[in-house]
Amino acid sequence: MIEELDIPFEEEILRNPYTLKSWLRYIDHKSEQQLSQQIFVYERALKELPGSYKLWKQYLDLRREHVQELNPVRFEKEYLKVNNCFERALVLLHKMPRIWLDYCSFMMNQCRVTKTRRIFDRALKALPITQHPRIWELYLKFARSVGGETAIRLYRRYLKLEPDRVEEYIELLLSLNRYDEAAKRLAQTVNNDRFQSMFGKSNYQLWMELCDLICEHPHEIKSLKVEPIIRSGIRRFTDQVGRLWNSLANYWIKLGHFEKARDVFEEGISTVMTVRDFTQIFDTYAKAEETVIERKMEEAAERAEEGIDDPKADSELDLRLMRFEQLMDRRPFLVNDVLLRQNPNNVHEWEKRVALWKDNHTKVVETYTKAMRTIDPKKATGKFHVLWTNFAKFYEQGGDIENARTIFEKATHVDFKNVNDLAALWCEYAEMELRLENYNRALDVMGRATVPPRNPNVDFRDESLPVQLRVFKSIKLWSFYVDLEESIGTIESTRAVYDRILELKIANPQIIINYANFLEENKYYEESFKVYERGVELFNYPISFEIWNVYLTKFINRYGGLKLERARDLFEQALEKCPPKYAKPLYLMYGKLEEDYGLARHAMRIYDRATRSVSDEDRFEMFNFYIAKASANFGVTYTREIYERAIEVLPDKEAKDMSLKYAELERKLGEIDRARALYAHASQFCDPRTVPSFWQTWHDFEVKHGNEDTFKEMLRIKRSVQAQYNTEVNFISAQILATRQAQQSGQESGQVQGVPSNGSSVSEISVPGTSNAMQIAEQEAMQTKANLTSVSKSMTFVPSSTQVNKENVSSNPSNPDEITMDMDDDL
Repeated sequence: MIEELDIPFEEEILRNPYTLKSWLRYIDHKSEQQLSQQIFVYERALKELPGSYKLWKQYLDLRREHVQELNPVRFEKEYLKVNNCFERALVLLHKMPRIWLDYCSFMMNQCRVTKTRRIFDRALKALPITQHPRIWELYLKFARSVGGETAIRLYRRYLKLEPDRVEEYIELLLSLNRYDEAAKRLAQTVNNDRFQSMFGKSNYQLWMELCDLICEHPHEIKSLKVEPIIRSGIRRFTDQVGRLWNSLANYWIKLGHFEKARDVFEEGISTVMTVRDFTQIFDTYAKAEETVIERKMEEAAERAEEGIDDPKADSELDLRLMRFEQLMDRRPFLVNDVLLRQNPNNVHEWEKRVALWKDNHTKVVETYTKAMRTIDPKKATGKFHVLWTNFAKFYEQGGDIENARTIFEKATHVDFKNVNDLAALWCEYAEMELRLENYNRALDVMGRATVPPRNPNVDFRDESLPVQLRVFKSIKLWSFYVDLEESIGTIESTRAVYDRILELKIANPQIIINYANFLEENKYYEESFKVYERGVELFNYPISFEIWNVYLTKFINRYGGLKLERARDLFEQALEKCPPKYAKPLYLMYGKLEEDYGLARHAMRIYDRATRSVSDEDRFEMFNFYIAKASANFGVTYTREIYERAIEVLPDKEAKDMSLKYAELERKLGEIDRARALYAHASQFCDPRTVPSFWQTWHDFEVKHGNEDTFKEMLRIKRSVQAQYNTEVNFISAQILATRQAQQSGQESGQVQGVPSNGSSVSEISVPGTSNAMQIAEQEAMQTKANLTSVSKSMTFVPSSTQVNKENVSSNPSNPDEITMDMDDDL
C-alpha cells in the first residue's frame, strides 16, 4: 500500500504523527490513487487523531460519494460499511450536527425506516435544543416521504416543540385522508385567539376551511359536533351568513337528511338580514329542490317504462313539486321580510308588503295592523301618515266607513315625527268625508283639528312637545280649513277662520291676499283694505312689498281720484321703510297716480324723490323716465336741471351717457357752445382707447359745427385725457384688456394685434408676462396718433355759423374758407 513516492510523507508522519497538516498533505497526495489506498491513509490518520472533525468529514464524504450511485439493496454491504464509519465517527463527534445530518440524509436513501427513525432520535438526544430545528427540518422531510402512522406520530412530537406549525400537520392529515383529526386540529386552531398563521391566513379563512372540511366529509367527522360549530360561525361572521347556512344545509344533504336540510334552508331565509345572503341561500335551496325533483322524475319515468305502479313515490313527487312551486311564489314575500328585518320602520317596504297581497283582504288588514304596531313614529323612514291614510282608504273602498273613521281617529293620536304629518292626516280625514258628501262632518273634523290646547302659547317648532299640542298652528291645516269654508261654509264662518289665522300670527302673504280677495268678491271693500293693512303690519320688506303692490293697485282701481289724500298717505307709508331695491315700482305707481288724478308738479316732485331713493342699479333708468315725463309735461328746457343733477350723481359710465344725451339736446336747441362744454365735461370719463365711440361722436360734432380752434381744443383735451389715463395704473390694465378684446380670436395669448379705425395698417405689440405696462400704453398712444393722422388728411371744416348738410362736406369742398391741416403738427 506504500509506494516509493509516499516515502517522504511517511517519514514526515513518523516524525509528527499527531500533526493534522502532515496527514492532510499525505491525503491530498493520495487523492488521485485508488480508493483502497485513500481509505488506508484515512484509517491510519484517524487512528492517530480520532477526534479530528476535519478528517472525519472528508473521510465520510469520500465514503458516501463512493456508494452514492449504488443500489442500496444490491450493495447493502457497502452501505453498511459506510454506516459503520458514521457510527465510529459519532463516538467522539456526537455533538457535531453536521455529522448527524449527513448520517441521517444518508440513511434516508437506504429504505431502513425504523433504523433511520432511531438515528434521528439519537441525534435529537445527543444535540442541544438549539440545534434541534436543523434536525427536525430533515426529520419532517423523512416523515412526509414515509407517510402513514409514522409521519403522524412524528408531527405530533414536532408540534410539542413548534405548535405554530400546526397548519403543516393539518395538510399532512388531509393528504392522508385523516379528516377527523384534521378537523379537530383545525377547530383547536380556530379557537386559539393567539394563533398566528404561518401562511398569513386570517381567523375567518381558517374558519371557512373548517366549515368546508366538515361539510365535504360529513361521514368521516366523528369527534366534532358539526351543527353547533357552524351556528357559532353564523353568529360570529355576520357578513358570511349566507355561505355558512348553505354549508350547514349541504352537510345534512350529504348525510342524506333532506328534511333537516330543508329546515336549515327555511331557517336561513327567515333570519338573514341582507338581500345578498338571502339570494345565496334561496338559490341554493331552489337548486337542491330541483335536483331532488329531477331525480324523482327520472325514477318515475323508469317505473313507467317498466310498468311499475308506486303511488307512494308518485305522491311524494307531487308533494315536492307543490313545495317547489310554493317556494317560488313566496320569494317576493321573503325578500320583503329581509328588508323589513333590516329596518322595521321602513314605511315604503310595508306598503310593498300590502301590495303583494293584492286581493287577499284578510292578509292586507293583518299587514296594516302589524305595521302600525311595529313602526316607531319617531324613527319611521318615509311618510308614516300615508300608511294610516291608505289603511283607512282600504276600508273606505270596501264600503266599511265606520272602520275607516276608526282608523283615522286612532291615527290622530299617534305622535308623528313632524307636525305636518298630523296636519296632512286631518286633511285626508276631511277629504274622505267630502268624498262621502258629509260636508258638515268634514267641517266638524277640521274644527276639531284646529282646537287649541289649554295653553295656546306653545312654540310650533318645539320638538319636545307632542305634535297634537302644536298642530293647531299648522298653516297647512288652516289653509285647507279656510278653503273648505269658502267652498261650503258661510261668509261669516269663513271670515272667522281667516281672523283666527291672523290672531295666531301664522298667516303668510298668500293668506292675506286670499282673505282680501275673498272680501272683495263679496263686496266688503273696506274690510279687504283693512286686511291688507294688517298684512303689511305683520311682514317687513321684502315680503310686505308684494302686499303693498297688490293693496295700492286695488285701492287705485277702486277709488281712483276720489280719495286722493288717503292714497297719498298709503304711498307715503309704503315708501317710509321701503329699501332702495324695491322703491322704483312704488314711485312709478305713485307718480302715475298724481299724473292721472293729481297735479303734474306733484308727479315731478315724486319722480325727483325717486331719483334720490332708488338703488344705484335703477337710478339711471329712473332719471331717463323723469326726463321723459318732464319733457312731455313742461318742455325740454325744464329738463336741463335734471340732466345736470343726473351727471353729478351718476357713476362715470352712466354720467357719460347722460352727458351725450344732454349734449344732443343742446345741439338740437342750437346751443352749440353748451353742447361743446358738455362734451368737454364728459371727456374726463372717457379713455380714448377704451371708449372710442365718445370721441368719434365729438369728432363728428366738431366737423359739423366747429372750426379750427374748437377742433384743436378737442384734440388738446383728448391728449390731456389720454395722458391722465396713462399715468393712472388702475386704468392701464383695463386699457390692455379692452385692446385684447378687439383682436382676432386666432392669435396667441402672448401677442396683441391692433387694428386702426380706417383699416389701413396692422401692427402687433408683444405683451410678455413681465413687460412694463407703461411701455405698452405708450406704444398704443403712438398707434392712436398714427391713426388720427391718416384721418385728418381727408378732413374739412366750416365756420360754426354756417349750417351745411352732410352732402356739402366732401373731398372737394366748395367752401373758400376751407382749412387743410396736418394733424402731425398738433399731435
